[in-house]
Amino acid sequence: MPYMTPLPRDEIKDPELLALIERAERLGVPDSLFPLILARVPAYAKAIMRALLTSHAEGAVDHKLKEIIRILLARRAGDRYFAGLRSSQALDEGLDESTIAAGVDDYERSARFTEAEKWALRYADQMYLNPDGIDAEFYAGMKKHYTEAQIMELGAFIAFHYGMQVFMRTLNAGLESKSR
Repeated sequence: MPYMTPLPRDEIKDPELLALIERAERLGVPDSLFPLILARVPAYAKAIMRALLTSHAEGAVDHKLKEIIRILLARRAGDRYFAGLRSSQALDEGLDESTIAAGVDDYERSARFTEAEKWALRYADQMYLNPDGIDAEFYAGMKKHYTEAQIMELGAFIAFHYGMQVFMRTLNAGLESKSR
């Protein structure tokens, strides 16, 4: 049971917030639990949900790669909720559990990933494990594979999603506490 009770859906009167919750449910990340917890502050919930959905499902970086990064970070954060969710869009695009496992467990040695994808996964790891190691040389390596806009997209995605995952962990929100 999460420490904060999700707001019952029938108490939400804001049509934009309801539409964002429905979009999240269709994507599968997040499901309704996260936005229903945030819904007690509708303006803030809408801003966070717009940012979360935009960063994850839109942009110039491959969605399947962002899904692997999201799960990698959730596991690093110890967040059962986000680690257990799967993007229906990524699954429809061909992402499978064995590729997720390769990305989370040992992407550096995996033949499943291109050098560019390894740089993106490395970026996520380093932002979490060793942010001081991300320096001019690191970014020069990233620029061999990604535009500056894509690097900013990845960096913002990593920072935002990891923060949300830590937040959900502090709320003791796991998949077993999903609201329907």
